[in-house]
Formats: sequence, structure tokens, C-alpha cells
Amino acid sequence: MHAKIQDLIEFLRKSPSPYHAVASLKDSLGFPSKDESEPWDGIEESFLVERAGASLIAIKMPEKAPDPDQFRFHIVGAHTDSPCLKTKPCGPREGAGGVEQWPVEIYGGVLLNSWLDRDLGLAGRVTWSKKEETHHQLVKFDELRARVPQLAIHLDRNINKDGLKLNPQTHMVPVLGLQGEDTAWPSLLASANIDPESKDIQADLFFYDLQEPALVGMQEEFIASARLDNLAMCHAGAKALLESEAEENTIQVLCCFNHEEVGSVSTEGADSTFLPHVLERLALGLGASRDGFLAGLRRSFMISADMAHALHPNYVDRHDPDHQPLLGKGPVIKSNACLRYSGVGATHSRFLSWARKAGVEVQDFVGRNDLGCGSTIGPSLASRLGMDAMDVGSPSLSMHSIREMASTDDHLAMIEVMKAFYAS
Repeated sequence: MHAKIQDLIEFLRKSPSPYHAVASLKDSLGFPSKDESEPWDGIEESFLVERAGASLIAIKMPEKAPDPDQFRFHIVGAHTDSPCLKTKPCGPREGAGGVEQWPVEIYGGVLLNSWLDRDLGLAGRVTWSKKEETHHQLVKFDELRARVPQLAIHLDRNINKDGLKLNPQTHMVPVLGLQGEDTAWPSLLASANIDPESKDIQADLFFYDLQEPALVGMQEEFIASARLDNLAMCHAGAKALLESEAEENTIQVLCCFNHEEVGSVSTEGADSTFLPHVLERLALGLGASRDGFLAGLRRSFMISADMAHALHPNYVDRHDPDHQPLLGKGPVIKSNACLRYSGVGATHSRFLSWARKAGVEVQDFVGRNDLGCGSTIGPSLASRLGMDAMDVGSPSLSMHSIREMASTDDHLAMIEVMKAFYAS
């Protein structure tokens, strides 16, 4: 197995929630952290900043200090969140039939049927108060083994003819176990060494698939895993950042945002002040003026990296006949006339030049006119920063399923293109 694919598998395994993904990225990058609530006195070395524990921006400085009047940013943007089942704050409750269940909200565009009859763990972040201070702790309850059981065919005789129809309120509640004297929540807290009697306990918890990422296919040419959309692009960006050396005056930036799957409108989302503020403070720390910072944005470029749709062999009619990206044939440039994806011909041409330098073939995706396409962080960031940008992604199948599928070769190719971009 290629070392970078093994590393991707390990990253996916360690990142069952956006909070865990940011912690994993911090460990792999190894940059010192800066605190947004403290003054930044000059910028001399690479660093990273996290916001709300689930979004991260990493800055890699060139070997020679950038000229305050000539610097530019080369940015790769991705997101740390994935569609899933998020626990409701009510906690576990007694369900019908003597079982304990935990009500959930549907986070993002979940393919609900893919969550049925899966062994589910629970992960995220718990927050509580102690001595008037707020404490956070990452938790990963893989011993929970919850399930959302599907209705037997004997009680739904027409399912194969009429199709599966799921009510997100009533049909997607995970079963934790049999109802006992003690509820599951205090036991889970105690297993994480958190006092269940702590004040103001709150949690942001997400159910996740306990099945490990795996290589599949006759030649193990595919990777099957939860959260490929979009942790694969976070991983590719981080690898490229670490392995590339920039030209003079190029500042390399990796930003991985939470909440893309629900619109990015949050304190730490791509539509927030997070990236604009970090870039401006960085520019001011280099000695640039406000005018110099704005000029630097116009010299800069951003790649919004989010997984793309590969041609589905069983649903060819759902794809535009002239734009059918294939698994294993390289990164995909996304285009949309209504600018649901960022980028136009001029920006796409620049990406092609970086792909050519990397020796990588590139594909195009355009959706059918009678089907809507997805959205990304690209358009909102491009408009907020006034920066040239474009959208790309590795082709995949089963997007937004609990277990998605992509080509290992495409992941390696994406890393190489990102390296060429960062190094320019």
C-alpha cells in the first residue's frame, strides 16, 4: 500500500467528528498555534489557528520573509464536517419495546438508507463548567455500538416494488440497548473520566460508522470509507502543504472549515470572518498596510477542494453525456454557469497549468441542466475575499452515504497537483 494512502486511512480512522479531524490535522502538521484572542506581534514562522475546535487554518511561510508589497497567498480550502446523525440535547430516552434510544437531528444531506443496520459509535466534544472555567474534551465512544434497525420485509411487503421511504423524525432513531435502571449517558461520561455531576454539561456528538476504512476492488484500487467527503481533501491539502516549498513571496495556506454541509454560516464556517481576519492579521504582521493587504488578495489564488461525482455505472442517465468523470482518471474541475462552483475559464486554465507541471491528467464535471448540483465553500470565500478561485475534487461514488468510494490513484494525483500549486 502506498504510504500516503495508508496515512489517509489512518486519518479517516482517527477523525470520526470535525473536532477529531482538526486534532489529527494539528498533530500531522506540527505547527505552533496562535490564539485569535491575543495580539500577534510580527509573523516570522509557520503557524496554525483553530476556531471553535472544528475549523483550522494553517500558514506555511516561505524560507525568506515575504516582501510586504509583493506577497501573495496560495490557499487550499476544504471542510471537516460530513453528513451524519447528530444527537439531540435531550439525551437518551426510553423507547417503545423496552429499548434505550437517543433522538437525533439529520445533519446535512444524509443518504438516510445507508445508516440502517450499521454498527454505530458516538464521537464529538463534551463541554462543562468547573470552578467558573469552561472545559472541553474530545470523546469517542466506539464501545457503544448503537444501531438503526430497518423494518423487516414481512412488515413492509412492497418495499422492493415501491422503494424505501424513511421518515427522518421517527425512523432514524438509534437503539443503544435495553432500558435499565441507569441511562447510558452517565455511563459514557464516566468512561471518558468526566464527572456526570459536572455543571452545565453540553455535548456536540455525532454517530459514526464503526466499520474501518478499507481498500476494495480486484486490485485494491478503491478506498471505501466514511467521511471521504470531505476529509480526503483535507488530507490531500495537508500532505501537499508539508511536502512543497513555495516560490519567493508565496505564503501557503490550508483552511479546513466546519459546517460546509449545512451552509457555512457560523462562527467557524467558511462564510465567517475566520479566514479574512487571519489573512489580514498575517499581512499586518508582515508590515503591510491595509491597502497592501487588499492588493495582496488580488495577487492570490484559492483552490476550493471538495469531492466530485464520478460517472455511476448503474445510473449513467443522471450525468451530462459530455462530462462524465471516471474513477482513476484524475482530479475533476467543477463548472457551473450559475456559479454554484467558483471559477471561470481563466482560473481553470491556471489549474490546468499546475496539473501539467505535476504530470497529472484532469477531468471536467458539469451537471445536467435538469438536475441541481451541490455547493462548496468556493463561491462564498471568493466573493468575501475578492480572490480568484476555482473548485476541484477527486471523483467519487456514493457521496453522502455512510460509506463512500473513491480511487486511490486520484487521491495521490490530487496531492501532486496541490503540491505544484503550492510551489508556484
